[in-house]
Amino acid sequence: MNRRKFITNTSLAMVGIGAGIDAAMAGGRQPLGSAKRVGIIGLDTSHSLAFAEGLNDPSSALSTSGYRVTAAYPYGSTIAISTSRIPGYIKDIQPYGVKIVESVSALLAEVDYVLLETNDGNPRLAQATEVIEAGKPVFIDKPIAASLADVRKIYALAEARRVPIFSASSLRYMDTIQDAINGKIGKILGADTYSPATFEPHHSDFFWYGIHGVESLVALMGVGCKEVTRTHTEGTDVVVGTWSDGRIGTFRGNRTGKHTYGGTAYGENGDLTLGPYKGYDSLLSEIIRFFDTGQSPVAAKETLEIYRFMAAADVSKSRGGAVVALSEVD
Repeated sequence: MNRRKFITNTSLAMVGIGAGIDAAMAGGRQPLGSAKRVGIIGLDTSHSLAFAEGLNDPSSALSTSGYRVTAAYPYGSTIAISTSRIPGYIKDIQPYGVKIVESVSALLAEVDYVLLETNDGNPRLAQATEVIEAGKPVFIDKPIAASLADVRKIYALAEARRVPIFSASSLRYMDTIQDAINGKIGKILGADTYSPATFEPHHSDFFWYGIHGVESLVALMGVGCKEVTRTHTEGTDVVVGTWSDGRIGTFRGNRTGKHTYGGTAYGENGDLTLGPYKGYDSLLSEIIRFFDTGQSPVAAKETLEIYRFMAAADVSKSRGGAVVALSEVD
């Protein structure tokens, strides 16, 4: 997904790391001192910059939310595709007046809410543990972690500490997916979704990118997938899931050609083509609501099913496409 266009106003571009943004708060925005302080962990993904823009840029429709990104810890990733981005993203976030700090603990001392954005899922358990132990409500971007075991540990700790936690792909909030979920085509009888599914060797196969299409599928079908079977080739994966009520949903992961995100939802009153994807604002609106209420818009059970689905698909791949029950990965 391409990041949004960032502001290049000369006066804002002169603002350095840690500088205030009070002078840029024209148009009814709250002064920084009264804002609800949001911290970002991980400046190795365009999501971090998109969220900072959405909350801090005066031209953003969401800039009146009362939340401001005030600090960021850039590091955590260990894979080259992520670490190579950090210097540029540190520079890009400076116009928003975001203070760069040297540790997660330093960040937590300065903020009330956290966006955990580290692109690499491997340090997520350690990072999320520190945030949860500090009692800060946290949105965790995809993937929650690099393995199902770590995802479970994060959610178990959040439950034990009673700390609000929310994770979702922005694809869940495509207008057409939400239309289908909200009954536009009646009861959903099945769905096919697709997305890019590039692999990264330090993550379970679909956790890195295929999660977008898998989450779209589970969002539409709901919890209750009983078993999956996966057909794998070098450039494509197709996973067929059977739900406990007999409905079937499929995910197609593409690694060749130029592909985006989409699919079809099949309802009792007709079918609905999914797409197009329009960006991050819908997800950011849900994050703001989550911070406001302390309630995740996606139940933990549903989020965990997304990761169970992907883990079971990996087992199916290892068995040459055999049917694998999701209960096997519990």
